[in-house]
Amino acid sequence: MSDDGTEEEWISKSQKKRDCDARQKISDKLLKLSPEQLALIEMPVELEDALKEAHRLRSNSALKRQRQYLGKIMRTCDSAKIEQQLNQVLHRHDTNTAQFKKLEKWRDRLIENDKQVLGEIIRQFPHLDRHHVHNLVRQAAREASADKPPAASRKLFKYLRELLEASTG
Repeated sequence: MSDDGTEEEWISKSQKKRDCDARQKISDKLLKLSPEQLALIEMPVELEDALKEAHRLRSNSALKRQRQYLGKIMRTCDSAKIEQQLNQVLHRHDTNTAQFKKLEKWRDRLIENDKQVLGEIIRQFPHLDRHHVHNLVRQAAREASADKPPAASRKLFKYLRELLEASTG
């Protein structure tokens, strides 16, 4: 029990070391980010300044000291929140790629005249302009059969992407 009568949770020395190592790894990952990526992460000013200083350093020993200082700052920060934001920045491309592939599949299935996919798209985007989609699908199918450049197919993909961005934005 502490002096004020509340029970404190006992943490082993090994656990404290593991926690420090985890925070150090987070700060090392932050060091590898570009300034544009760092700007996407909400962090205390002290941590932001220390990261900028570390980017400026060229001496290995100075950089090692700065990394230790970053670890010390991370102990006072909400490292879980920073790590969550860091993961979002690092894996942002993964989600964009997955969405891109999903839209491509929808477009291809629409052009192949798959009626089921139109229902899926309408359920996800009820405000979809069906007439516009049907025209683009018909035009894309004609272009494909005549071996013309896929202009309508691109327009259809762009329209689906705009719908997705409007719904998530």
